Amino acid sequence: MDKFQITGGRPLEGRIETSGAKNAALPAMAAALLTDQRVTLRNVPRVRDISTLRSLLEDLGVDSSVTHEARGNRLEIAARQLLTPEAPYELVKQMRASVLVLGPLVARFGRARVSLPGGCAIGVRPINLHIQGLEKLGATIRFDHGYVDARANGLRGTNFRFETISVTGTENLMMAATLADGETVLENAAREPEVADLAILLNKMGAKIEGAGTNQIRIRGVARLGGAEHSIVPDRIEAATFLTAAAITGGELVVDHCNPAHLAAVTVKLAEVGVRVEPEGTGTNPASALRVKAPGKLLAVDMSTEEYPGFPTDMQAQYMALMTQAEGTANITEMIFENRFLHALELARMGADIKVSGRRAAVRGKTALSGAKIQASDLRASASLVLAGLAAEGETVIDRVYHIDRGYERIEEKLTQVGAQIHRISESD
Repeated sequence: MDKFQITGGRPLEGRIETSGAKNAALPAMAAALLTDQRVTLRNVPRVRDISTLRSLLEDLGVDSSVTHEARGNRLEIAARQLLTPEAPYELVKQMRASVLVLGPLVARFGRARVSLPGGCAIGVRPINLHIQGLEKLGATIRFDHGYVDARANGLRGTNFRFETISVTGTENLMMAATLADGETVLENAAREPEVADLAILLNKMGAKIEGAGTNQIRIRGVARLGGAEHSIVPDRIEAATFLTAAAITGGELVVDHCNPAHLAAVTVKLAEVGVRVEPEGTGTNPASALRVKAPGKLLAVDMSTEEYPGFPTDMQAQYMALMTQAEGTANITEMIFENRFLHALELARMGADIKVSGRRAAVRGKTALSGAKIQASDLRASASLVLAGLAAEGETVIDRVYHIDRGYERIEEKLTQVGAQIHRISESD
């Protein structure tokens, strides 16, 4: 397994570029199953999760091709026919977002057999809401040898209210409803920018969706969808990670190709901590970059994760790393997942003072971090350990960085360009 070797203590300075959002690209790829025409996606990040879903789509019989472009990849997908409706465990276990093929397969082909994803390092994350919604749309669901087997002789519009907000659940049912007979209303829907981005693509394909980005989405079903071309939105979590990297190292960065509106919860919290974040943009062009400058002293500020537009759970680990360098005690409350503090143990090995109790972690700072051999437990935990390594004295070696490769494109190369001393150690080295 690859490792990262980091020598900390250097402030980051310069410009760093944000890639496309993998959490927007994944449902967009699944949406290509809804039509027999070509769907072209641009600004697709070069990360492992994209490769995993592409392999799954090709297993189903979908044709795809990738072209490297100046920013991200161009991915062309054509689901003209289906070889099998089955998404096997071997692929689904690598990435829970594989369940996004369930709704499109049932809607267009009338059959889907998708492996249950099981648990993961940050919590169980069941797909019961996906199942309940598909059943209300008229699908018949049964469970067989660890698989969800869904069948439908045409879906029918319905009203469905999510008991709890689910991003992938919202995306799955929204895609399925595009080909249903009649109107579907999704209540208590996820409001994430990635949901809105998927709706933009689906509408380009001929769907009739209103309200995406709010808690009520209306979908009027159509007989068929066509091809489209779409550019994936910038990755707000990657951009926020870079903002935090500048703050924790005492540096100054311009984070390019981001959407400041999608980062409001993070930038507001950073301002409370004392970090200066300002949009960059001139004339009539909307700002597509943020300048971040670290203060002389960071202040400890409590934080609680929430569904969008609240502070994202995917930034909780990075914020915890930042709070180890803040003056005072910050209470961090994780409201989305029940087991997302595994990185706290690794940060403690580097000298952090963190006490975890249930869904709350108390981080006392400022503590001097020192380099150590540590290992990542999940995607965002990996990012927090990289940030801690950048701020620590001496050398840090992070094992199992395949986690970070799932969602961050060439992060070590990007950080090196702004002054970080970070090197990938491959098994072949």
